[in-house]
Amino acid sequence: MKRRVRGDLAERWAERPRGRWRERWRESASLRSRLRGPAWLRLPRTRKEQRRAIQTVMALCVLALLPATWLFVSTEDRIGSVADAPRARVAVVFGAGLWKGEPSPYLAHRLDAAAELYRTDRIEVVLVTGDNSREDYDEPDAMRTYLTKHGVPDRRIVSDYAGFDTWDSCVRAKKIFGVDSAVLVSQGFHIRRAVALCDAAGVSSYGVAVDAVHDTTWYYGGAREVLAAGKAAVDAALKPDPHFLGPREPGVSRALDAPR
Repeated sequence: MKRRVRGDLAERWAERPRGRWRERWRESASLRSRLRGPAWLRLPRTRKEQRRAIQTVMALCVLALLPATWLFVSTEDRIGSVADAPRARVAVVFGAGLWKGEPSPYLAHRLDAAAELYRTDRIEVVLVTGDNSREDYDEPDAMRTYLTKHGVPDRRIVSDYAGFDTWDSCVRAKKIFGVDSAVLVSQGFHIRRAVALCDAAGVSSYGVAVDAVHDTTWYYGGAREVLAAGKAAVDAALKPDPHFLGPREPGVSRALDAPR
């Protein structure tokens, strides 16, 4: 009886549909391959693959840090405090956001530094540059109001309503307002990029790094600058036109001629 059962099983195994079995095996192998993902996502297994992966990661890190290194090297001797700032006719203050229509704490610190520069006769005119792309959002006017409340005469303040980013502000300072040299005011994590971009736009500059509390916003700004440095390098190399250029404005020259 046992021999007969074994014989029947052997006959069935010999008569099995081999083609169908092989087809199912191929389908399951293909499914396993898809579940593992593409080859470039798989973890390296051999020492050669691991060595190549490490070299690739190191190369990418170097490339990512090159623009930030350029910013530090090119601006090293032109960054300081309010007390270190050289005398200049114009100071440029970059926008840093509004809270319920009022300057954010970071922007207020920048404006305080600009007001101090004016009170100590280190500058004569303040150019406030920021975003006014919407009717309900007006950085330059909020900055002007804050400065007048802190001792800077309104006639000594000039507004740039199309400073949508740092590059736009620098290019417009040169091409629209005729600024050839200036003291730039911003936080430490941003000021190097501002100085480098203004240099590329033709504005000889010195950066005043405003003190700031090292809170979440500060750390976010510092991390963001690593990525922004790449865009800055591209802007400095290609020198694209700003989002909005427009006609030349005599605001800065008129403010310089106005009585103190």
